[in-house]
Amino acid sequence: MDQTYDDAGAQRQPARVLVVDDHCTFTDLVVLALAAEPDLDCVGAAPDADRARAMVRQHAPDVILMDVNLGTEDGLDLTAELIAAYPALRVVVLTAHGDATVMRRAATAGACALLPKDGSLPELLHGLRTARPGGLVVHPTLLHAVVTGTPERTSTSLPCPALTPREQHVLQLLAEGRDTRAIARELGISVNTCRGYVKTLLMKLDAHSQLEAVVIAGMHGLVDARPRS
Repeated sequence: MDQTYDDAGAQRQPARVLVVDDHCTFTDLVVLALAAEPDLDCVGAAPDADRARAMVRQHAPDVILMDVNLGTEDGLDLTAELIAAYPALRVVVLTAHGDATVMRRAATAGACALLPKDGSLPELLHGLRTARPGGLVVHPTLLHAVVTGTPERTSTSLPCPALTPREQHVLQLLAEGRDTRAIARELGISVNTCRGYVKTLLMKLDAHSQLEAVVIAGMHGLVDARPRS
């Protein structure tokens, strides 16, 4: 793994990241994406508040990626609780529906950043890297929605794209973590043909990466919530 260095040239340890989200497909994809980043070290994923508390005690993360909605539990309440117990902890909050109430509660809880859950992967990684305590950085689309009083554009507010059976199959295999070569072998097609299917999926789902495409597809219910064994 490549090493990262600070401005003085000293080796810098990767930021330890804990993902707290009850959406299995989204979580698995974020964990996979973090594994490719030399300056971010994913220490685990927690699907609920109890597991998150235990993993914070066990792994002492630097940053938490926290979903607002944890099923029957509230991610912002958990954010406030964890920051009160660990003042140096940085929390980046994800929300599918940003409004003034969510923004105000995130700021009160001590979150460092508020990002849309269907935002791009580079924006999510940037948020994790730049999160600093003492202020709330709000993504422009969420801020615009609050200021203008209009709902932000989200992937789930758009019509569900129509996929062919083959596109659906490729999408599910992407959700299971397969690369284009493995998908091509399983489907008995060439790698170039498989790449063509992936390109079409990105266009239909208005996504900029395979990870983003699968996350958006998961929100539309186009892929299974849990990867197949």
